[in-house]
Amino acid sequence: MFADRVLSGMRPTGSLHLGHYHGVLKNWIKMQHETECLFFVADWHALTTHYDTPQVIEQSVWDMVVDWLAAGVDPAHATLFIQSKVPEHAELHLLLSMITPLGWLERMPTYKDQQEKLSGKDLSTYGFLGYPLLQSADILIYRATQVPVGEDQVPHIEFTREIARRFNHIYGREIGFEEKAEAAVKKLGGKKSKLYTELRVRYQEQGDDEALEAAKALLDEQQSLSHGDRERLFGYLEGGGKMILSEPQSMLTVASKMPGLDGQKMSKSYNNTISLREDEASVTKKIRTMPTDPARIRRTDAGDPERCPVWALHQVYSNEGIKDWAMQGCKSAGIGCIECKQPVIEAVLEEQRPMRERAQVYLDDPTLVRNIISDGCEKARKLASETMRDVREAMGLSYS
Repeated sequence: MFADRVLSGMRPTGSLHLGHYHGVLKNWIKMQHETECLFFVADWHALTTHYDTPQVIEQSVWDMVVDWLAAGVDPAHATLFIQSKVPEHAELHLLLSMITPLGWLERMPTYKDQQEKLSGKDLSTYGFLGYPLLQSADILIYRATQVPVGEDQVPHIEFTREIARRFNHIYGREIGFEEKAEAAVKKLGGKKSKLYTELRVRYQEQGDDEALEAAKALLDEQQSLSHGDRERLFGYLEGGGKMILSEPQSMLTVASKMPGLDGQKMSKSYNNTISLREDEASVTKKIRTMPTDPARIRRTDAGDPERCPVWALHQVYSNEGIKDWAMQGCKSAGIGCIECKQPVIEAVLEEQRPMRERAQVYLDDPTLVRNIISDGCEKARKLASETMRDVREAMGLSYS
């Protein structure tokens, strides 16, 4: 019914690191060539926890967009935009808040979890309580069909599906819906209207899923139907009302296996990161001074790679031959720790080189980034305004 569309966003936290690249951006780069993708900077979301330090947000936004472009996110294949530049997000968030039970928000697993993690900050705000609903508005405003998330975010997508379902249930039953749906059936023409009716009966009376899919395919082929009639016929088919908001699916992504300089997960909070565009001298120094197996006090001491953070980086960056060389050399004390680190240094620098080159173009001419975002915001607003037109009409706010 709704075209395949992927939506994903990131909070602006400043320069990104290699954990972001391996955990999120590589996935974005792959998806942008497979389906329609919208990637956005979630600056309003940043305010839910950093409302008292807004000065860091603006520069972080531009740094992050340059990192996206440097990594290979392509504005010719994906729409890049800033959340707050599309005010329809806020309007939909407000309208959805009218029908969202308070208990649904208070039960979100991340609500209490974040409050405990950020216990030093006052998060007893309406914005923090309501941020899952703003996240739902971000998704529903574009009628996104797929949202790439880690396992911890799956409840947010299920919450979004429930909000869409509740909205459609309350507002999808327009006055005279059945009569309008029957009139839309006639517009299909004699043969197709008869087939649609037969498939609808088979699905509703016998639960025939194949009949449902066949009817949906039939409707997808009808180019001459108006948007309103098309949505009525999809709703009528399944025995509900008009489908206004679509229910998105979670697209589970594999958690980043990118280790930090100390062997823990790469994270700014652990101060163990390598930035996406960090200069070569700094990267080299960071890896050269990484801790290794504490048993290797002298060059002649044998070590155990499994106890060494450098070995974790070999898992990401080295081929089997280099890994065997590092494993044997460490266990036999045949190589020193500096030697062991060298292939990792070279591999990281090789991965970063094209990123730095791509980034330099945008650093030399910041108007290029502004123009990409401006174009993306315009495309996003066009899609968002189409959804809001239907939402306002359903809620009796169109005043036409």
